[in-house]
Amino acid sequence: MSAAPPNASPIGLLFSGGLDSGVLLGHLLAGGRRVRPFYVRGHLLWEEAELRATEALLKAMQSPSLQPLVVLEMPLLDLYGNHWSVNGHNPPAADSPDDAVYLPGRNALLAIKPMLWCAMHGLEELALAVLASNPFTDASDGFFGDFEAALDRASGNHVRLVRPFGRMEKKEVMQLGRDLPLELTFSCIAPVDGLHCGRCNKCAERRRAFRSVNLDDPTPYATGHV
Repeated sequence: MSAAPPNASPIGLLFSGGLDSGVLLGHLLAGGRRVRPFYVRGHLLWEEAELRATEALLKAMQSPSLQPLVVLEMPLLDLYGNHWSVNGHNPPAADSPDDAVYLPGRNALLAIKPMLWCAMHGLEELALAVLASNPFTDASDGFFGDFEAALDRASGNHVRLVRPFGRMEKKEVMQLGRDLPLELTFSCIAPVDGLHCGRCNKCAERRRAFRSVNLDDPTPYATGHV
């Protein structure tokens, strides 16, 4: 991965350590950007395993243009209460529809602190790995435009929310990132002893993603087939 030229502007990246944000990190670095990754910790079911994977992935993708990870706290236990994302009871299974994994206000909750951090530290852009296939209303052009405008008024500084993959499908993203260490990414909502469970909605999506570009799935699943 080549280093960014000295005048490359820095960009924030909302980084979950999943396939999409991992590929977006590689894409930004390859384009000569200096990248500041953000992980927002809500204390949800999968985050301990996800954050470990995030740190391992960043280490594997280290570059002079990759700045240290910023971990921001956004506790959601009081808000989500008895939700499956908190208590682990009946997480959406492999055969569930995509909208089964919806978390209320997810993109707003993930973006607000990184956007404010960027505004306070002089970063003018925050990148999100949102794809064209995202079905939720808080992933629409209208939502991001309104949210960006509201944060402008709140902070007094303009931070653009950019979605470089916003017109791309999963297969295109996987093709773009096929030479990256995708085996280190993490995509499970019900991990077992730190491993992908192999039974949840997100594990099924992960397996389909690797199949879509004819790549062997290197993920060590705990159990099951999806």
